[in-house]
Order: sequence, then structure tokens, then C-alpha cells
Amino acid sequence: MIDHTLFGDIDIVQDSIDILQELEPPEGYYLAFSGGKDSVVIKKLADMAGVKYDAHYNLTTIDPPELVYFIRDHHPDVIVEKPEISFLKRVGNGRGFPQRQRRWCCEEYKERGGTGRYVVTGIRRGESTNRKTRGKVETCYNDKSKQFIHPIIYWSDVQVWDFIKKYNLPYCKLYDEGWKRVGCLFCPFAGSHRKVQVELYPKFTQAFIRAFRRCYAVKKAEGKTSVDRWKDGEEMFWWWINENRTKGNKEQVDLHLGG
Repeated sequence: MIDHTLFGDIDIVQDSIDILQELEPPEGYYLAFSGGKDSVVIKKLADMAGVKYDAHYNLTTIDPPELVYFIRDHHPDVIVEKPEISFLKRVGNGRGFPQRQRRWCCEEYKERGGTGRYVVTGIRRGESTNRKTRGKVETCYNDKSKQFIHPIIYWSDVQVWDFIKKYNLPYCKLYDEGWKRVGCLFCPFAGSHRKVQVELYPKFTQAFIRAFRRCYAVKKAEGKTSVDRWKDGEEMFWWWINENRTKGNKEQVDLHLGG
């Protein structure tokens, strides 16, 4: 028996279970699993609903190690989908760096898979202004054969955490260290937290700098004047990582790197 008494008058848990049961395709769902708190919830809901699914984790190659270990240790049934080329090689080959308004990385690394399937996601309206108009069921605008099901679209952060605590679900330890999101390192949406990540993951930082150096060299060789605002690829990286985007201003974040 499922006890939903923590979730108020509107039984959001049963509502989420109902939509999963109602729309279950014969072959089962493609469950998009990122390892974050919302993914943990939708996977549990799919189990509670008794629906068929196969869960997939799109390895971006720049996720925090703690997240990768969490998925490996607590969700061994999740299928790890590896990209053809790593994110940093893609940057270094001249693709350039992602920005808030030009996040090519999400489409190429996080949103792969699920063609011709009903894809269950943990998207919620409260996560961003861009998601406030999203519905429970959508057709992918890039791939019309893909249908999205968002069973927790209306859930709040509090409701997500209440559910996790109520059912004693394991979650990535980074949340207990103050992280609000546990996706890709140095994501443009991480804001000032990116500077914290620089200090926490010096090896990743150096790998990013090497990729930016290669990217800078490629752009210069192609005659792209857009990189002339920086003296080299490392300066371009520090400009990118800083919240204020001040040219060449590292704001002391490289002290732990011997910079």
C-alpha cells in the first residue's frame, strides 16, 4: 500500500503513477536517467507504477565523478550511453564553448537517445523560466518520433525531497555539500558555483584549459577574428568561467592550481 499523506490534498504521487500507467507503450518506456534527484524520483515512480522501462544515462564525459559513482553503485541496471567523442575533444576540435544562449552541449550530449520511444524525464516547471509552459506530454521538436512524458512536471523542490526522504531513496552526496544541480561541470547555468568547481576539480580544470587552448589555435588557424579579444586559449577559458565575464580576470580562482 502506498502512503501519500505527506503530499497534501492533491495526490501528486498517484497522479504521476496514473499517467505512467495510462500511457505505457507495449515495448515499455525509455527512462532518461541523469542521476540527479529528479531522476531518482521518476525511476522510483516507474517502479511503483509497475510499468516496463529501460533506463539510460547519457555519459557527458564532464559529469562530477561523485555522480558517476553514485549511478554505478546504486543504479547498476541503468544503461550507460557513451558519446562518439568526448565533450572536451569536441571543444578542442573547434566546436567552441557553450553559453547560456547557445548550449549546443545539451542537445549533443544530454538529450541523445529515445528515437521512436516514449521518453520519461524528470523535467519540472519550477527549474527554470523556459520550462514554465511545459506540459505533461510533449512531442520532441527535434525528433517528431520521440514523445516526452514528464510525470513530475508540477512538483516543487520540496515535494521532490519529501518523496526522497519518505521512501529513503539514495541520492548523490553532492546535494548534501550544497550543490543545487549535479550535472555537467562548469555548466553555464551553474553561475558562480563554477568557480567552486574549479577549486574542487583541478584535473578537470586543467583538461578544460587544454581543450580551450586547442580550440583557440583552431580558430586562429581558420582566421576567426572572434578570438582576438583573448591573448590565448587559457585567457579565453578564464573569461568563460567567470560570472562577470571580465576579460583576463581570474578573480583568484586559480590560486589552487599554481597559477
